[in-house]
Amino acid sequence: MKAIRIHAFGGPEVMQLEEVACPVPAADEILVKVFATSVNPADYIIRKGGNDLLRPFLKLPLGLGLDAAGVVEEVGSDVKDFKKGDKVYGVPNFPGGGSYTEYLTAKASRFALMPQDIPFNEAGALPSCALIAWNGIVDLGKVQPGQRVLIHGAAGGVGNLAVQFAKAKGAYVIGTASPYNFDFLKNLGADEAIDYNHQTFGHLLDNIDLVFNASPVRDPETRVKSAAVLKEGGIFVCTQLDAPFDDELKDAFAKKSATATLVGFAASLTGTTKLIEEGKVKAVVSKVYPLAQVAEAHRESETKHVRGKIVLEIRKNETV
Repeated sequence: MKAIRIHAFGGPEVMQLEEVACPVPAADEILVKVFATSVNPADYIIRKGGNDLLRPFLKLPLGLGLDAAGVVEEVGSDVKDFKKGDKVYGVPNFPGGGSYTEYLTAKASRFALMPQDIPFNEAGALPSCALIAWNGIVDLGKVQPGQRVLIHGAAGGVGNLAVQFAKAKGAYVIGTASPYNFDFLKNLGADEAIDYNHQTFGHLLDNIDLVFNASPVRDPETRVKSAAVLKEGGIFVCTQLDAPFDDELKDAFAKKSATATLVGFAASLTGTTKLIEEGKVKAVVSKVYPLAQVAEAHRESETKHVRGKIVLEIRKNETV
């Protein structure tokens, strides 16, 4: 089978399309024939050698990719929830062979049945970002109907799903983005959009119940300003796991009796699947590349101006 592997850390050119052996599922794993995956910031961070959080897990050679959608080809002896032919989506084992590959094995618990009536390319854009956004908005953010929610980086892969989840739960949603994405956010359900380049959200907002920082830009000032706009007892959740809160920020949240935490992963994709099937949430795919053009896909992702997700199409849907 064909898969992307890297044998050295570096730029997009280190990704090589190679012929490798097809993996065999362990007792608690499934073998997935992959149809689509997507590009996440974590992918190019790992390709470059990782950060303090990821570096201990990285051993060359390795594969890349956090998302996968495809068809179950084989199930391990202990797997009861899936059968051959099931359409599934999820996040493969990490560290492992990645999802930029024609076949992968993963623990069955890391996958779910795909939502009905969506194509593989859309399903492949969802898993990791949906798990993070759900954890931030629902599990940690505890969003409630009528609450005011501010989402930084609202047009990105995690941010656009956070907007949709918060809106589906009945919140009043405000997103920061470039003006180019204002109409896009409004179409997703956002009630307000703020230009992060030319408007100071700290001067425009107050009494916010939940701030969810899904921006890829590490900006300590944005965090401090976020503390200032929170209501007393509000919640701040941040996706920037490699940037722990410093003492100044902790003090700023303490003054508001606010809860501040770094995001994790939701336990499952069940909530996402339900909202998609109800028509309340959709995958946003900005562009689709074939696997052989993965370097170009990474270069575009690294601009940090992608609307939604970039998808790598491993196989055409009609070949199921």
